[in-house]
Amino acid sequence: MNGKIKTQRRQNIRYRIRRKISGVGTKPRLSVFRSNADIYAQLIDDTKGETIASASSRDKDIAAQNGTKTDKSKLVGAAIARKAAELGVQDVVFDRGGYLYHGRVKAVADGAREGGLKF
Repeated sequence: MNGKIKTQRRQNIRYRIRRKISGVGTKPRLSVFRSNADIYAQLIDDTKGETIASASSRDKDIAAQNGTKTDKSKLVGAAIARKAAELGVQDVVFDRGGYLYHGRVKAVADGAREGGLKF
């Protein structure tokens, strides 16, 4: 598949998802971005248009861990759940960012659920 077509297809999927979900202050959106090497997660309040908390596999404590990218993704989910708990957030809306709910994206969700987030 051509790279340009692939990114445009994912962008269209993202737009379709974003039409249906949005995060508010009490229930922010947990957005996931996956690059080839790393994975990033953000808690976003769409009413204010700002990021409340973020975590990624590039954070020092996670990057220092040994393991596969999927293992690190689970740690990112746990880290974002820990930061959400500090802010008093328990419920979130999960935004898979146009990626299939599989592999590393699913690992972030599982790590966040184990950390105490509900979605």
